[in-house]
Amino acid sequence: MSQPTTYPSGTVRTLLTTDHVSDKTRAVLTERLTKQPAPLRFFSEQEADTLRCIAARLIPQPIEAGNIVDLVGPVDERLANNESDGWRYDTLPADGVAFQQGLAGFHQSAQALYGQPFNLLTTNQQDTLIGQVQQGTAPGATWQQLPPKRFFEDLLAELVVIYFSHPLVQETIGYVGMADKPGWERIGLNDLEAREPQEV
Repeated sequence: MSQPTTYPSGTVRTLLTTDHVSDKTRAVLTERLTKQPAPLRFFSEQEADTLRCIAARLIPQPIEAGNIVDLVGPVDERLANNESDGWRYDTLPADGVAFQQGLAGFHQSAQALYGQPFNLLTTNQQDTLIGQVQQGTAPGATWQQLPPKRFFEDLLAELVVIYFSHPLVQETIGYVGMADKPGWERIGLNDLEAREPQEV
């Protein structure tokens, strides 16, 4: 198995201080980079803990890096502000209702399958249950009202967007597309602009 590609640490953070990045983009990404977790405003502690456990199984983050991207806070803030993420399936209720029902559904399924709340399950049990929700086979009354496959797709899409829009994650994959002021002239295969990070 090949070693993962790595880029010099600090490449994105350094790029944010240059004139390659517009003021608006710099402000947005700097806020994401420096924002501290805030008190919950929409989710209950149990709901947030359930979402945190689901997120940890769907998007494992390297603990040794010491920089864990908060995936629950942005969802909580968006729902508390009654904001949309720009789309939803017509078979799902409004986002806030869908999240509350869906997280309750995870607990119902966990109780039905294992006799305890989702956040107390082993990681293997959590993975099994998440897979059942994804496939639409999880037990529980909630899933008779809320389409589990659609809820799972919506949930996963939002978590992925939050994760990969964070500067620390962009840094790990060598993404510098936020350099939005200059043009991109070197567009051939493996033809990098001078501002793009080189692998180490």
